[in-house]
Amino acid sequence: MKIRHLLIISLSSLVIASCTTAVSNKQSNKTPTAVSASVPVSSTQTKSLAQSAQSQNSTFIKSGTFVSGEHTTQGTVRITTKDGKSFLELEQSFNTSESGPDLVVILHRSDNVINSTKPPSYPLKKGDYIVIAPLQKYSGAQTYSIPQNINLADYKSAAIWCRKFNATFGAASLSL
Repeated sequence: MKIRHLLIISLSSLVIASCTTAVSNKQSNKTPTAVSASVPVSSTQTKSLAQSAQSQNSTFIKSGTFVSGEHTTQGTVRITTKDGKSFLELEQSFNTSESGPDLVVILHRSDNVINSTKPPSYPLKKGDYIVIAPLQKYSGAQTYSIPQNINLADYKSAAIWCRKFNATFGAASLSL
């Protein structure tokens, strides 16, 4: 009987010792990862940091604040130059509706796009604007390169426009 108890105790000790070693090995494998782990930076944060750096090294030309048209649009836009290239920058405060398909960022000849058009859609006339690029996202900071062949003196506003339905979501008069 004593041998039986001794055998059971020995096997139990062996099982416990092997479990402890297995748990210990798993923890030691995790420890270096936890120690060397860094805080992940999302691509959005990376872009925002890059845009901030770009803004700090650029020359301000003009800016404006969005006024809502067909849909609520708010925030600030500015035109800057860096290394001889012009950029249209929507600042972090920018926000517009997600309701429209085919939204684009445009420059417009009028200094008051919303009041020079008719509600509810505030349609634009061909030749009064130039499309800069499709809207990247509905809110937050974003930067668009302005083609070099565009004379910025000809354009007095920036706007968010739905090409498909010829609807101006919002516009900002640009001034110094």
